[in-house]
Amino acid sequence: MDPLIALRQIAYYKDRAREDPRRVMAYRNAADIVEGLTEAERERHGAANSWQSLPGIGPKTAKVIAQAWAGREPDALVELRSSAEDLGGGDIRAALKGDLHVHSNWSDGSAPIEEMMLAAKELGHEYCALTDHSPRLTIANGLSPERLRKQLDVIDELRDAVAPMRILTGIEVDILEDGSLDQEPELLARLDVVVASVHSKLSMDAPSMTRRMIRAVESPHADVLGHCTGRLVTGNRGIRPESKFDAEKVFTACRENGNRGGDKFTARAARPADPPVEPGAGDRVPFLHRHRLACSRPTGVPRLRRSARLGCRGARGPNRQHLAGGEATGLGGVLTRCDEGGQLRAVV
Repeated sequence: MDPLIALRQIAYYKDRAREDPRRVMAYRNAADIVEGLTEAERERHGAANSWQSLPGIGPKTAKVIAQAWAGREPDALVELRSSAEDLGGGDIRAALKGDLHVHSNWSDGSAPIEEMMLAAKELGHEYCALTDHSPRLTIANGLSPERLRKQLDVIDELRDAVAPMRILTGIEVDILEDGSLDQEPELLARLDVVVASVHSKLSMDAPSMTRRMIRAVESPHADVLGHCTGRLVTGNRGIRPESKFDAEKVFTACRENGNRGGDKFTARAARPADPPVEPGAGDRVPFLHRHRLACSRPTGVPRLRRSARLGCRGARGPNRQHLAGGEATGLGGVLTRCDEGGQLRAVV
């Protein structure tokens, strides 16, 4: 077994089980060290079983490398895979077509971009958006404009390696105290998915938080309103109560601003268009896959720009008949149901 694959799979399962991030990084760092060796160096360390002599390789990672080098599946990987718990979700998880909110080790995630996108491809995703943090969130190593531009170049270099899955460029941009977005407008306009989230002053009074969120969703660049309650319910950071805001006003603003800017992605002519489809009532329409990734909107597919702000909202106006009385897969794979008038009835 390739030691690189073994080390990265162990890191994946440890990350999945929410183990101490330092232990996860130990295996990822070991993989990077082995990857940096020449073939001759690997042969020499393999013959002498001297992996632990390498700086950054400890006894546990050295054992994994040695077992993989000998052609067997490492004991640690076998144990982790067999003990991995079912994360649940059932039919809803099976219906997911992709992910619109992930962080890499460019900000506060623990995995490299390539590793994450290959894992998303293995999961069967049709698309995955990389949404690292924006510069104001320094505690999360948010990306400056210069770093974000470099990341866009890295993504372009990876596209062929993960095809036919499509990598979407993106950001989780901070909603600042006045409701403005924490990144250059020119850069936000270039991105496929802009998740706007509040990360600071989460306990501000409800009227102020409401104004803050509404200004953010009124931005022509924001696509998704992220974790709007701001609460923590589990994990190693403890718990945190939800933020207070007028949900009706905020989600009404999401709805009213949900169809602007529908041509943002139609100019991406370098990507082939998806084949035309003719959805009808009761069909499942993969919003993102059929519109936002195509270089032009296929015939019969409703314009669904910014439907993700409610995590569920479909087309309005003349295109509403496509969703009436049926189901659709929204951005991020969220399943929704609409009544006969096309109004949202439930998120399922």
